[in-house]
Amino acid sequence: MESRDATRSGKELAWTFWRVFSLWVVSDIGFYILLPHVGIEADYNISPFVVALYYLVWVFISYVTFENAYRRLSLDISWRNLSTVPLFSVVGIFLFASYILPQLPTIQWTETWRAPDLMIATSWYFLPKSVEILFQQLLIIALVLAFKNDGFSIRTTAIWCAVFFGGAHLLLTFGELPLGYIVRFVIAAMTFGFMFPYILLKSRGGILYSYAVHWAYYAITVVMAHTISPYV
Repeated sequence: MESRDATRSGKELAWTFWRVFSLWVVSDIGFYILLPHVGIEADYNISPFVVALYYLVWVFISYVTFENAYRRLSLDISWRNLSTVPLFSVVGIFLFASYILPQLPTIQWTETWRAPDLMIATSWYFLPKSVEILFQQLLIIALVLAFKNDGFSIRTTAIWCAVFFGGAHLLLTFGELPLGYIVRFVIAAMTFGFMFPYILLKSRGGILYSYAVHWAYYAITVVMAHTISPYV
């Protein structure tokens, strides 16, 4: 009986992992290939509202896909707190985009390859980025919950999340970015992927902190790009 339960549990974990992986890959393929195919610029700065709506659809798909897991398992928080995430996004976007970003030095892009959206982020960049982060956080939470349900330690869960989150950012190659840029993002993603399970499982209201840390990384990166990069 124990062997049968372990097998069933292992299959559920593998099924969750596969669905998380599939949603992430398909969403990226849609962003880099489908949107341009229908005449929409796959750019956070040029098409912020369309891209935000695109990722909002994926937020809905992700929630529906893993709704049972979210309801069955607990992160020691009230899921009603999830409603504060959009509020945090709106306040964060307004304060950062309206008061901080416009005050930063202008980037003078001199490379022959196209500048990443993040490097030349406009005030509207953080609208679709905030929705995309919510989508990614839902996938990470589903994965963390699956590992927790299977009895894995937080450390093991963190290692697997680091591998997954870092590996998922290899999809940036679809954006035709230089290898060095992709490597930096993969390393950063692995670091945050390792942190997320500890934040989610060790702190009350961890989903809010996890989202905030994830969002803050992009805000800090933008500030650094406008202040200490070679393009200012």
